[in-house]
Amino acid sequence: MNSFDELQLNYIDGQWRPASGGATFPNTNPSDAGDIIGLFPDSSAQDAFDAVEAAAKAGRQWESLGSIKRGDILFAAAEILARRQEELARAVTREQGKCLRESLGEAQRAVDILRYVAGEGRRISGSTLPAEEPRSVALTWRKPIGVVALITPWNFPLAIPVWKMAPALLSGCTAVLKPSPLAPHTAALLVEIFTEAGVPGGVLNLVQGDRAPGEALTSHPEVRGISFTGSLGVGLAIQSAAAPRLARTQLELGGKNAVIVLADADLDLAADAIVHGAFGQAGQRCSATSRVVVEEGVREDLVARILGRVAELRIGNPIAESTRLGPVVNEDRLDACLQAIGRARQEGATVRTGGARAVSGELANGYFMEPTVLTDVAADSELATEEVFGPVLAVIDANNFDHAMGISNSVKYGMSGTIFTNSRTRAYDALQQFEAGMLHVNRPGVGAWPHMPHMGAKLSQYGAPECSPETWDFYTEWRSACISFPA
Repeated sequence: MNSFDELQLNYIDGQWRPASGGATFPNTNPSDAGDIIGLFPDSSAQDAFDAVEAAAKAGRQWESLGSIKRGDILFAAAEILARRQEELARAVTREQGKCLRESLGEAQRAVDILRYVAGEGRRISGSTLPAEEPRSVALTWRKPIGVVALITPWNFPLAIPVWKMAPALLSGCTAVLKPSPLAPHTAALLVEIFTEAGVPGGVLNLVQGDRAPGEALTSHPEVRGISFTGSLGVGLAIQSAAAPRLARTQLELGGKNAVIVLADADLDLAADAIVHGAFGQAGQRCSATSRVVVEEGVREDLVARILGRVAELRIGNPIAESTRLGPVVNEDRLDACLQAIGRARQEGATVRTGGARAVSGELANGYFMEPTVLTDVAADSELATEEVFGPVLAVIDANNFDHAMGISNSVKYGMSGTIFTNSRTRAYDALQQFEAGMLHVNRPGVGAWPHMPHMGAKLSQYGAPECSPETWDFYTEWRSACISFPA
């Protein structure tokens, strides 16, 4: 595909085609609502069914290719993605709104993930075990589970589809990708790259749209696994739809992540990490820093440092090199942030900076939110316990380490946990006590490296981790064999 018009299509059974009913939806630039990126297929259940049928038909031949050759195709995709890195980053910035520097970082992460997974083609394996009888061997190996549905969010429209597509394809599964309707263009570019790299028709399918194709995929009897990243509510609905047929689920859901700052911490180091974690990507990531739990004695010193750094964040067109804070993804997300701040004020929280929509000059046509810091936030308040998914930071007072850890663990989510302290004992205690999946000490608490498990705890995660060898436990199932050789 070369023309943009062709990108505004589904990709099913090796063919780019419109939604079966001909319906479309607009994709707009969140930094300029008047910039229409394109019209994309508003797919029906029938489109999803067609994609599943194509994936099921392609399964046996794709599995028989073997993991080494499948890995070679993924290596080729990684090199194409690397060559087109800036193009892809600009596409992400235009349709999602994150700063170009952040989109370039995401594109590099996608390349790194692809190269890592491709290399696993020569390592994914089972075991040779002792046999109880002479002239016999015992073996185990992994086998792909079949057709998988990959339902991806808008906040990482490059990296998250890649970290689902790459292991799905390497394992021998065939896939249907259903991206968020807020990030359809990037998904189409990715499918184009995988196709150019040599993924055969039917092995990887793309269905654009919103609820209708998503519900069809989660309920289709041929779909043996559903990997989803998104909200808790949708994740619970997917689990309910998959359970009656025992389809596997891999669900990465919300987060309400805490950074604990003890009185002995390096406050400058902590403030840098907190601002990065809270306001990077306008706070729109599952591992974003949304709570700071700080010992009371150093609270004002820490807040002063945070406010000083926030004042230096330039809000503006995310494509500009000097911009450090772009828009939130759409008007609904902006309204949700403003409403959460309003309710927090009513509950007694103090807005120390921000708290409103940013509308001056070039910002007037976009969904820009002032970076917001609130203090006097009660540990059990809505702002302290519910996900906001925007550039909003709650500062919560704690008496000591034990009190801070109790506050951190008091929410239903458990994506990320971070502590700043110069005490090795407290750092070790925190690693043992955090009820979260991805932990950090004296560094930003956002995610992990590409080869490490990306996972949460509690209601942040269900099923196998992603971005690590552990993900094969989702995409594959075990086989064992006992083989005897008569004399």
